[in-house]
Amino acid sequence: MSEHLVQKLHRAPGRAAGSNPHNRFDQISVEAVDDGWTRDEELPVLRTEVRDEVARKVISRNNSPDLSFDRSINPYRGCEHGCIYCFARPSHAFLGHSPGLDFETKLIARPNAAERLRAELANPRYKPAIIGIGTNTDPYQPIEKERKIMREILEVLRDFNHPVGIVTKGTLIERDIDILAEMAAKDLTRVGISVTTLDPKTSRAMEPRVPLPAARLRTIRRLTDAGIPVRVMVSPVVPALTDHELEAILEAAAEAGAVAASSIILRLPREVATLFRDWLTEHYPDRAARVMGRVRELHGGKDYDPNFGTRMVGKGQWAAMMQQRFKRATRKLGLDRSLPPLRTNLFAVPPQPGDQLTLF
Repeated sequence: MSEHLVQKLHRAPGRAAGSNPHNRFDQISVEAVDDGWTRDEELPVLRTEVRDEVARKVISRNNSPDLSFDRSINPYRGCEHGCIYCFARPSHAFLGHSPGLDFETKLIARPNAAERLRAELANPRYKPAIIGIGTNTDPYQPIEKERKIMREILEVLRDFNHPVGIVTKGTLIERDIDILAEMAAKDLTRVGISVTTLDPKTSRAMEPRVPLPAARLRTIRRLTDAGIPVRVMVSPVVPALTDHELEAILEAAAEAGAVAASSIILRLPREVATLFRDWLTEHYPDRAARVMGRVRELHGGKDYDPNFGTRMVGKGQWAAMMQQRFKRATRKLGLDRSLPPLRTNLFAVPPQPGDQLTLF
């Protein structure tokens, strides 16, 4: 590593990552060195770029024992929300981009996603099971307001009576309450709203383009008032930074109408570990060593342990204590119940133009 400072090419207000680490698949890398001549105020502002991708298929499959679903849809690749801890950042390397600032600013939209989904669901061999959306990047990030790809996907799922579970930090989901309420009335949908902290300052630093916590709590209330079941997701819990808020977040979500809860400990796969360490040093230098020390304690002395079964909850005494706190708080607030499975027996391919009509 060079002893010189890496030259900044842009100003990046409202971004969490402070750099663009090299794509791990590149064999050759280039690094600009700061010669001291360029001043920050002369640099251009880093803007968000969106490129369209023509999807050949949209339903992705997984066989992870840690997940409650085996298929998912990603309307977008990359996420302008820019959460510094996002475990999806390394996936951007597969697109030839950096998991750092590129993940937040070089976005991929899939405008034909609804069309492809309709074709996949209409396949005679397709067997329905819950589809997860928002499990990698957020379907209600800012560009969805204009692109409306997520809404088009929901319209297809509604037409097929197909079950869907949605995870988001975006209050834009309120736009689609009309569709979600109709599906919820048939036990076809539920929503998970992620609340990492109640402190707006911490949230703005960690999740720079995510609606503030108070806005997300209002979204929980508006969804539940419309009859849509909402699970509050206290995720991720950041040791020595947000862990003290666990009970307060659960209580606020219960007051807002949440009917269930879940929690995941901070995990830092691949490039996320370096990005998160750099972020800690910049924003919380007084506790950076303590936070990372606790993270390594949770993951067997490493920044991250990818083993199934423990990667989302950690291991050791501190992990056990957090699980006990979560169980005690959710039991007290009535958030400890398991939600019934979404229905699959209503699934049916809707009539298509040109189909022969039945006589009865």
